[in-house]
Amino acid sequence: MTTLDRLYRKAVLIRRPRGRAFAYEPRCSRDEMLGELMSGHVADMLTASGASSAILSTLVQVVGRTDAALLDELDALVQAERTRLKVEDT
Repeated sequence: MTTLDRLYRKAVLIRRPRGRAFAYEPRCSRDEMLGELMSGHVADMLTASGASSAILSTLVQVVGRTDAALLDELDALVQAERTRLKVEDT
């Protein structure tokens, strides 16, 4: 119960009353949670370091070594984000 309550207070879980107890469920999927965690870490690294291009090139190298097909997916995500940003600017 202590662990569930701590996760609820950290907004990882949703808590609903069920009789005299509570039912807990995840606030988001595993992939969404990992995305939120990674987003925070990457943002921290980019703001803390003056070498943003070094961080990005390292990411690209690691992705390429892990799975070359992921580079295509990364490129598609970059293009989609550029398109989204252009739409927002207009």
